[in-house]
Amino acid sequence: MTLKIAFLSSEAPVAQTARATLIGRYGDTAPEQADVIVALGGDGFMLRTLHATQELPAPVYGMNRGTIGFLMNEYSESDLMERLHAAEKTEINPLSMRASDRSGKVHRALAINEVSILRAGPQAAKLRITVDGRLRLAELSCDGALLATPAGSTAYNYSAHGPILPIGSDVLALTAIAAFRPRRWRGALLPKTAHVRFDVLEANKRPVVADADSFQVDDVEWVEVRSEPTVSHCMLFDPGHGLEERLISEQFN
Repeated sequence: MTLKIAFLSSEAPVAQTARATLIGRYGDTAPEQADVIVALGGDGFMLRTLHATQELPAPVYGMNRGTIGFLMNEYSESDLMERLHAAEKTEINPLSMRASDRSGKVHRALAINEVSILRAGPQAAKLRITVDGRLRLAELSCDGALLATPAGSTAYNYSAHGPILPIGSDVLALTAIAAFRPRRWRGALLPKTAHVRFDVLEANKRPVVADADSFQVDDVEWVEVRSEPTVSHCMLFDPGHGLEERLISEQFN
């Protein structure tokens, strides 16, 4: 069966060229009418595509025309239709963020990889962390902290020395970024159902920003994060190279 494909690409010249070549070979369909959406770019573009198409029924198959491409399949022009038919599905839920700035305005965003709380000035941030309404850490002095999904656990979370989480696990990673006090606190593993709240201490003196997949809120006073089970992103991967396999392989590199 011939699939109706929507080709989307980043602004990178190599991605634009690939899109033109593939459209010439397979045609192009509007995302709203497509059976499959093919994203051409890097991981950043894949995240933007997933966010932009989350209301559409078509799954997203990425081909790497960027740099790292952890969320992407290898690029090839000749056998795309066969690869799409054989592709394996992976469904992931994003995080939901609510963040209040110092003016009292509440901002909302979804994050597929992680929600990060980062210092915005020369002094360390001071955060109070509450999980499911229970105070867990009265004061964390740090460059920041983040809550990561399994899909995002190899990104910023891993660079901050957080654990890699299996894609099927109902777990979130709470990871400190350059913790100063408590110096040896490296974070925690939390159930996927956990509601995590970060309160910014001394917000006037120690400004903090919140970031959800590059959606940034400045001068935050508190941030609440939880998994969003009502939103599901469907991604396609070549057999044997799915997200679960990549997360396992990454731990042995």
